[in-house]
Amino acid sequence: MSMELLAIFAASSIRLAAPLMIASAGELISERAGVLNMSVEGMMLTGAFLGVAGASMTGSAEWGLLIGVLGVIPLALLQAFLSVTLRANQIVTGIGINILALGATTLAYREMFGARSNAVIPGLDKWSPPLLRDIPFLGTEVLNQVWLFYPGLLVLLLCAVVMRRTALGISLNAVGVSPRAVDQSGLSVTRLRYGAVIFSGMMAAAAGCLLSIGNIHTFTEGMTNGMGYLAIAAIIFGNWKTGRTALACLLFGAASALQFQLPLLGIEVPTALLIMLPYLLALIAVAGLIGRQTAPAALTQPYQR
Repeated sequence: MSMELLAIFAASSIRLAAPLMIASAGELISERAGVLNMSVEGMMLTGAFLGVAGASMTGSAEWGLLIGVLGVIPLALLQAFLSVTLRANQIVTGIGINILALGATTLAYREMFGARSNAVIPGLDKWSPPLLRDIPFLGTEVLNQVWLFYPGLLVLLLCAVVMRRTALGISLNAVGVSPRAVDQSGLSVTRLRYGAVIFSGMMAAAAGCLLSIGNIHTFTEGMTNGMGYLAIAAIIFGNWKTGRTALACLLFGAASALQFQLPLLGIEVPTALLIMLPYLLALIAVAGLIGRQTAPAALTQPYQR
């Protein structure tokens, strides 16, 4: 494989992994706090649509990003209300919100754009680190990503530090292991879990905006195509650890990039098999075939005083 093809493959892997990494950063916080936010798929899709709608109305991709991230908060509050306050089944409510988001974004997209579905939407610019951008292949291809990827990576690193080194992180970890002990200490289990779910929703929306106004500068119906579920699978694959989860996202991104790379190498592999590969890896992760998985003890378990 030539250096050029290797650089293209690496750049594609990062580009396809970036939304997963951003979404999984928020979802990891939610799950460590004891709430399985299965609606991350719907929140990604909602953020993708609101980002495009905001960019179209304001003429600015940055305003579209802000609208997309903030606009998903009501949906995150709904998920938190159902899961934490009403203590409903987290898997069922999450899937229900995903179906709601798919229908709502499809209807809103058709009503808003209609015949203008091919309208040009402002997009987020690409950026590469100043000291590396002039390096052939590395700076010009591999690291030349939509700028939102870099703040997302920074947030992922900050999440790791917060969860390991701060009182807030210790509290979030504790509420996912023993919510009764947290409650007896005087902290609010409800507030901690609400905050974790809202943060998860905002990160999922940012990941959706990266897909729509970052990568393709438009919105298509159901464009997340299961990426929210892959983000959840990456957390299981990474055994609820930040670094391992990020590596799992890169693995899924590389598996997705193969469907574009192998034809360039003249390797004939059925397209359907390549499309299926990331989901097959996700299935292996969920099945526990890569080792013992240790989920937070109170994950999916509602708490009542």
